[in-house]
Amino acid sequence: MKNNATSAPPALELRHVGKSFGRTQIIRGVSLSVKQGERVALIGPNGAGKSTLFHLISGGASPTTGEVLLHGERISGKRPFEINRLGLARSFQVSSLFTRVSVFENLRCGMLWSQGYRYAFWRLLRHAHDVNARVDELLDALGLAHRRNDLASQLSYAEQRALEIGITVAGGARVILLDEPTAGMSRSETAHFTGLIRRLTQGRTLLTVEHDMSVVFSLADRIAVLDQGELIAFDTPRKVRANPRVQQAYLGSLDMEER
Repeated sequence: MKNNATSAPPALELRHVGKSFGRTQIIRGVSLSVKQGERVALIGPNGAGKSTLFHLISGGASPTTGEVLLHGERISGKRPFEINRLGLARSFQVSSLFTRVSVFENLRCGMLWSQGYRYAFWRLLRHAHDVNARVDELLDALGLAHRRNDLASQLSYAEQRALEIGITVAGGARVILLDEPTAGMSRSETAHFTGLIRRLTQGRTLLTVEHDMSVVFSLADRIAVLDQGELIAFDTPRKVRANPRVQQAYLGSLDMEER
């Protein structure tokens, strides 16, 4: 009898993914496999192709070569909302909040579709008790219960980032992509936010782009290193830090920043 855990397909798989714009190769035959429930950090120097790779995974662009699979199903060429409905959600570097509505409404909007609520003008959402209760639970988990009725525009920067993470997980996606979640935060905010990410993604698969190496080494099970569009390492944090090619790409910054 086969072991179900062994036979299950990867949560996310890239097979020889490449992306070119004209004659310029941005992504060069990247292959990686992320296990279900695994946390992977994608790192690399500026211009390495990290954001482009995120676009290819989440449907913002289509690969020139290769394919992307989600739980064994090919998603290359699908539109972002189609990929989202298959169980992959992504946050962005730039805020995508509804700033003129409340924190509660932002989270509820992110949760409605996954709870079976479709577009129906006659349905009063205040009667959606199941959704409202789930939103309140998520507010508690985010530490934003006290800001429940405040406009999203009134939140601090760190609170807005927390709300964005909340919206990303609100739809129940099993694979989460976070794009530089701690950018612009103080050291204490970063430490708090790292713990928040760990709690909210418990049991889910996480792929995150991150420049803060203290976050990378404390959060990731494995690290994927991209340099000039090529995957040069994909291994545990300890082995990646000791990799000579990674050290050369980062000019020793891994040793200096990880303490």
